[in-house]
Amino acid sequence: MLGRMIWGRYLLTAGLRCCRCGVSCHVRRRYSFLSDDVKSLRAVVNPDISKIRNIGIMAHIDAGKTTTTERMLYYSGYTRALGDVDDGDTVTDFMTQERERGITIQSAAVTFDWKSYRINLIDTPGHVDFTLEVERALRVLDGAVAVFDASAGVEAQTLTVWRQAEKHHIPCICFLNKMDKPAANLSFSIESIRQKLKANPVLLQIPVGSGKNFSGVVDLLTNQKLLWEQGSLGDDGRMFKSKPLDKSDEPELLQEVSEARTALIEQVADLDDEFAELLLTDFSDNFDAIPSVRLQEAVRRVTLARKGVPVLCGSSLRNKGVQPLLDAITAYLPAPSERHHDLVRWYKDDLCALAFKVVHDKQRGPLVFLRIYSGVLKSQTAVHNINRNSIERMSRLLVPFADQHVEIPSMTAGNIALTVGLKQTVTGDTIVSSKASAAAAARRAQSDDRAGKNHGEFASVILSGVEVPDPVFFCTIEPPSLAKQADLENALTCLQREDPSLKVRVDPDSGQTILCGMGELHIEIIHDRIKREYGIETHLGPLQVAYRETILHEASATDTLDRTVGASRHVVTVELAIRPRDVFSAGGLCDVDFSEKCKGHVSPEMKEAVENGVQSSYLQGPVLGYPLLGVSTLIQSVNMGQGTSPAMVSACVSRCMLKALKLAGGQVLEPLMSLEVTVGEEHLSSVLGDLAQRRGTIRDIQSRHDNKVLLANVPLAEMMGYSTILRTLTSGNATFSLELDTYEAMNPQDQNALIKRMSGLL
Repeated sequence: MLGRMIWGRYLLTAGLRCCRCGVSCHVRRRYSFLSDDVKSLRAVVNPDISKIRNIGIMAHIDAGKTTTTERMLYYSGYTRALGDVDDGDTVTDFMTQERERGITIQSAAVTFDWKSYRINLIDTPGHVDFTLEVERALRVLDGAVAVFDASAGVEAQTLTVWRQAEKHHIPCICFLNKMDKPAANLSFSIESIRQKLKANPVLLQIPVGSGKNFSGVVDLLTNQKLLWEQGSLGDDGRMFKSKPLDKSDEPELLQEVSEARTALIEQVADLDDEFAELLLTDFSDNFDAIPSVRLQEAVRRVTLARKGVPVLCGSSLRNKGVQPLLDAITAYLPAPSERHHDLVRWYKDDLCALAFKVVHDKQRGPLVFLRIYSGVLKSQTAVHNINRNSIERMSRLLVPFADQHVEIPSMTAGNIALTVGLKQTVTGDTIVSSKASAAAAARRAQSDDRAGKNHGEFASVILSGVEVPDPVFFCTIEPPSLAKQADLENALTCLQREDPSLKVRVDPDSGQTILCGMGELHIEIIHDRIKREYGIETHLGPLQVAYRETILHEASATDTLDRTVGASRHVVTVELAIRPRDVFSAGGLCDVDFSEKCKGHVSPEMKEAVENGVQSSYLQGPVLGYPLLGVSTLIQSVNMGQGTSPAMVSACVSRCMLKALKLAGGQVLEPLMSLEVTVGEEHLSSVLGDLAQRRGTIRDIQSRHDNKVLLANVPLAEMMGYSTILRTLTSGNATFSLELDTYEAMNPQDQNALIKRMSGLL
C-alpha cells in the first residue's frame, strides 16, 4: 500500500500528460492518492530478495501478452482502469507506433507488488523483427510466462522465444489464454507443448465451461473451484468466487478433475524424488489426503529444476484466470537468490550489474536499464564500466514504471534499475563499483580456476552480453538536405544504441548511408521514429536483401608489399591458403588459423595485424561485395623486414586475400526464411500457388481446427511485400510469421540475374 501511495504522490506532483488529451492532468489509469509517509521508501523499493520475482511475458504475436500484463497491473492495484490494446491505452505499449499498430515493439519494464511480493515484469514483443528485445530481456530475467492462444497452441514465434528461454536456462510457466474462444482446446494445446517444445507440461488447472461459456477454473492442487461471474460488460473480474468441489457439481467435471489430479500427482512423483518418497511412505493408499502445500512445494522444485512447466488457463481479455497466474508466478518461479551466478560469489558484496537496454530521453539523455546481480547501486556515485574501461558518474537512480519512473536513492541486488548519466554504456556492458573490485573478483575467479571449481572453464568477471542477430534487409536513407545530415547521423547513433540489431554503415563507393534491419516492419518503424521523435523527413531507398558470399574451391596466394613511407621502408611477404567450409548456415562464420611454422615467428602484435587483415577481407566477397560466410583461412608464412609497421602487414594480408578469393571462385548465398502461414482451407490452393511462384519449398501442411498451417522455406528476396499479397489472396483471413532459417547457395541462373540487376543491366 505504501508503494502505491508514494507512486500516487509522485504522479500528482509530476504533472503528467494524458496520452489522449495532451494536457496536464491526472492520468486516468494511474494512482491518484497522496501520502506523507515516506519513511519506508527503502523497504518499498528494496524488498527482501526472496520476495522478488524478475519475470518476462513472451509469446507469438497476438497471443495476448500485453493484455495479460495489463490485467496483472490492474489486479495488483498498479492501475485504476483496464487498458486495452485496441484502444491504445495500455501501460506497457506506450510508444506512438505501438498504439497505432496494436503491437509491442519495445520491451517495457514495469514494477508492481502482488500480495507480499515485488514483481519486476518485462512485456516483450511477439514479432520476429524485434526478437532482440526478447533476447536481451530473457538475458537478465529469472523466470518467464509463456502465453499461448489456446485455439492455436504452439505457433512459430512461440518456438523462437522458447528456444531463447532454454538457452538462458530460465524456468517457465505456461498460460493458455483465450479459453473463451470457440476453438479453444486444452488437450490440443497441452499436446502441442509436449510435441513442439519438447517440454513436460504439468497441468495445474482444468477449465470450467468452454467457448463463450468459459467461466473459471478448478485448481487441481487444492480442488478449489474459481468462478468469475458472467456479469455486465463493465465487470472487471476483480471479484471471483472460490469454493471447494462437492457432490453437487456436475459428475463429468468431478470425474475429469479426479483423473487430472491423479495424473498430476503421478507425474510430479516421477519428476521429483522427494515427493515420490513422501507419496510411498505416507499416502500410498490415498492420494486425496496429500496436503496441497506439499504438492505445491514439489511442483516448485520441478519448475526450478526445469524438469516440467506448470500450465494454467484463462482469458485475459474477459478478465478470468489472471489472479491465479500471479499467484503461480510468486509460488513457482525463482527468486534472484535461487538462480546460480558465479559472479555473485566472486564479487561478494561489491556491485556487479549488467546493462541490458538503453533508451533515449529528450530531457534526461540516455537511460540505461541495469540488472543488479550483487552489491548495492547508489545514485550520485561513480561506477566502472569493464567493457569500455571507463568511469562514469551516475546522477540519478529510478524505478521503471513503463514510460514513467520514480527516483530513489539506492537499489539492492536482485532488482532492475533505470539509471541516468551513463553516457558511454551500451547493451551488454558490465558495471562494477571500481577497478579494484573487478580486480579482486578476477583474483577470486582465478583462485577457483586453480582449485578446479569452475568445471574446467576459465572464469570471466565480465557478464556475458547479448547475442545480436545479423540484419537481413537494408536500404539507403537520405536526409531532406545536407543541412540535416548531422541531425540524421545523431538520430541514427541514438537509435543504434537503443537497438543493437539496427546497423548503420556508409557505402565506400557512393558515400550513401545504409540502414540495415531485421525486416520490413523493423526498418519502417525506424523510419517513422526518425520522423516523429527527431523531426527529420528522411527518404528511404528500395529495400534490398542482405546476401552473403562464399567460395567454391581451395586456393593459395602469395603477395609482397614493398613500400617506402618517409625515411622508413616497409617490406612484408605473406603466403596463405583459403578453403570453403562444409556448413553454410547463419552461424557458419569465417575463421583464421596459423601454420605451426608460422606460429613461432610472429609476435602477438603482428599476429593481431594479420588477423585484422583477414577479417577486413571477409567483409567483401569476390562476386558482389557482400560479407563472406563459411571460409577458412590458413596463414602459411609471414616474412617482415625490420621496422615494418602492423598497418602495412594488414594491408599486405588484405591484398593477398583478395588474390586468393578471386582464384577460389565466388558463390552468392541468399537468406532462406522459415515461413508459417495459417490459412482457411478454402484459400489454401491460392497460397500454395503463390508460394510456388516465389521459389518456395513446402515442408509440411498441418491441420489446426478449421485452418491449415503451411510450413515452407522461401528465399527472402521473394518475400518483399508478402503481407499485402497474402491479405489480398485470403481476404485478410490469414496470418504468417517469418524468421531466418539459413543461407543457401543460389542456382547459377538466379545468381546471374542478380548480378545483372545489381550491375544495372536488368
